[in-house]
Amino acid sequence: MSQNKQGLHEEVTPLLSPSNDGCEYREQVGLDGDTRTVLAYLSQRYRHSSPTEWAARIQSGRVLVDGLPAHADSVLRRGCELVWQRPPWIEPDAPRSFSLVYEDDDVLAVAKPAGLPTLPGAHFLQTTLLYLVRAYATDAAPLHRLGRWTSGLVLCARNSHARTALMRQWSANAVGKRYRALATGLPDRDEMTITTPIGPVPHPLLGSLHAAAQQGKSSRSQVTVLERRADSFLCDVHIATGRPHQIRIHLAAAGHPLTGDPLYGPGGLPATDSRALPGDPGYLLHAAELIFRHPASGRTMTLECEPPPLLRCTMRKGGSGSWVQGRVRSPE
Repeated sequence: MSQNKQGLHEEVTPLLSPSNDGCEYREQVGLDGDTRTVLAYLSQRYRHSSPTEWAARIQSGRVLVDGLPAHADSVLRRGCELVWQRPPWIEPDAPRSFSLVYEDDDVLAVAKPAGLPTLPGAHFLQTTLLYLVRAYATDAAPLHRLGRWTSGLVLCARNSHARTALMRQWSANAVGKRYRALATGLPDRDEMTITTPIGPVPHPLLGSLHAAAQQGKSSRSQVTVLERRADSFLCDVHIATGRPHQIRIHLAAAGHPLTGDPLYGPGGLPATDSRALPGDPGYLLHAAELIFRHPASGRTMTLECEPPPLLRCTMRKGGSGSWVQGRVRSPE
C-alpha cells in the first residue's frame, strides 16, 4: 500500500465552460409505465418539466424508445428502453472544491462543503462532489451521499474489494456516524433517543418525499445536547440507521426542527403551507465523524472533520486546544 495522506488538501476543479456537456438518461420501463403514452409517463414521473416542455423534447427527437424516436402518443410497454437526451445547460452556482481528509490505495475520505451536491440530479451534472472527486482520483466513488446543504465527511471506495467490504459494514449498520446540528427550542433533557419511523408521504410538487410516517421504516437517532443558546441548542447526533433526511425529520418530530429548515416542521412533516423542497438551503447540519474498519487492514478507523463556525461549541468542557480540519485516528 502506498503511503497514505491525511490532513487538509484542497483541490479546485473549475468547469472549462459556463455550460456542462449535457447528458443522456436511460431507464427500463416498469409496470407503472406499461400501456401509458410517452408524454403522460414522462410528465408524471419527471415533474421538474411541464407537459409542454416534455412535448417539445419529444418533438425535437430527444426522446427514444428502443432506439427509435418517440412520438408523444407512442404507447410504452413494460421492459422497453426509454432514453431521453438533455442538451448542455448552465448549472446553478455551487462550490467547486473539496478538502481531502484521508487517502490511501483503498479509500478516500473528503470534506464536502455545504451547497455542493454529492451526486448528479435535477439541475446538477458536473458541479457535484462525484465529478470533482473523479477529476482528482478517477477510481474513487462515494459510498453514501449527504444532502446538498449538509457539509462534512463523505467516504469513497477506490476499488471493488473496498467498496464491497465497506458496503457490507454500511448494510449491517456497523459504521459509526456522528453529525453536528443546530436545532430550535430548548429541550428539557440533555439526551434524547428518537425512533420515529420514516417513509414516503404525499408532496404537492414531488409526488412524495420522506418524512415521519407511522408505516415507515424503523429509524433510530441518539441526540446529545452540547450547548444551549438563547432559543436553540447545539447537539451531536449519532444515527444507527441512514434513512433519507433522518436527522432533519427526527429532530423535527421531537419538536425541535433544525434552525432555518424550510421544509420539516414540528412533527417531522412538511409544513402544509410551504412549497419548500429537500434541497432548499437554510439549515445547519454537518457530518463530523465516521468510524469503520479499513477494508484492507481491518483496523478501526476514526475520521473527524471540523464543523463550520456556527456549529462549534463556544465553551469547551475541560482541556484545551482546537479543532483540526481533518483528523484521523486509528490504533496501531
